[in-house]
Amino acid sequence: MDAEGDVKVLGTVVSPFALRVRMALYLKGVSYEYLEQDLFDKGELLVASNPYVDEFWAGTASILPADPYHRAVARFWAAYVDDKVFPAWIGILRAATEEERDEKLAATLAVVAPMEDAFTACSDGKAFFSGGDSVGYLDLALGCQLFWLEALRSMFGVKVIDAGRTPRLAAWAERFLETKAAKAVAPPANSMEEYAGKLRAIWAAAAAAK
Repeated sequence: MDAEGDVKVLGTVVSPFALRVRMALYLKGVSYEYLEQDLFDKGELLVASNPYVDEFWAGTASILPADPYHRAVARFWAAYVDDKVFPAWIGILRAATEEERDEKLAATLAVVAPMEDAFTACSDGKAFFSGGDSVGYLDLALGCQLFWLEALRSMFGVKVIDAGRTPRLAAWAERFLETKAAKAVAPPANSMEEYAGKLRAIWAAAAAAK
């Protein structure tokens, strides 16, 4: 990746992590070539690639806070999203029965709840976690999950973020999905449900083989 014209983004249209990278590049004003991948049959280029957007394009507007403390806080909560929130909602998707899904939903709601207070602390009364009127690092970390949370609602009727439990977070989610960065990469709902069906079939087959 020696120049902007050489940038290639490898992923699937439904991958939250690929979506995060694509939104970050959009915010940085970096053009790229998107290469759809088959995660069920990973090629050598996908295995060897690992982008670090904010560090690589440090000369453009940073998506991380300038203040060291706020930067550390944003990274802490972004890690929380990756380590806690992401696996929690994957549990909903993996659930084989309605009873198991209810249990996984309850666990996911417990994990998401602290993000309400995190938003209050980080946003400083502004529209986004960044503490301003434009999205930043933590907004992208959680925002890239929203497309899948909507797919879960469509598939199973579950709501992970709603105004009744986390009103400020729900309002943030609506604002985030209306941003140009989110709209630029939003995957088709049918693609997400089709991919979810493949994953569930693989998980069911693995469970039956035990």
